[in-house]
Amino acid sequence: MTSNHRLHKSRREALPSGARVAGLYRGAFLADAFAIGLPQGATRDVLALARFAFERPAPWVDRLMALRDRLVGGFGLKTAGALRAGTQDGAPRVGIFRIYETHANEVVLGEDDRHLDFRVSVMRSGAGDSLTAVTVVHCHNLFGRNYIRLIAPFHRRVVRSALERAARAGWPAEAEA
Repeated sequence: MTSNHRLHKSRREALPSGARVAGLYRGAFLADAFAIGLPQGATRDVLALARFAFERPAPWVDRLMALRDRLVGGFGLKTAGALRAGTQDGAPRVGIFRIYETHANEVVLGEDDRHLDFRVSVMRSGAGDSLTAVTVVHCHNLFGRNYIRLIAPFHRRVVRSALERAARAGWPAEAEA
């Protein structure tokens, strides 16, 4: 495998024990992790990396989210449009995700809703050569469990797409962040 391939292709990873969301793994209805290589000179600012990966989704992801919003909006769930508009308390966001924690090598994003709560930990490796997105979902009810069963395959494709699109676009360099 070429190093260029490593930098542009995401891979499924074991759930990292050092993630700030590791305490949420137990009892999760869905928990997964995907990583991608980072080139030398990529910014060490994990929030900048998270924004670069998750604020500009592929057009097909936008279409998928619009369909999702039409289907679930009638059930009283939060829509992507409402999430992008922000929260009443003015909490900062990365795309549709609320920022819960920021640390030197990790940012924890997520959202709580009637049917489920989820967190996405975006972690830069200590060596600075990879970025890992860890998702943990806890469902509150049957609707939440069925919702995750339905969207899990799409979730995996969306996360991988975000990481791979960012890699192809060229991660922000240290001086740019």
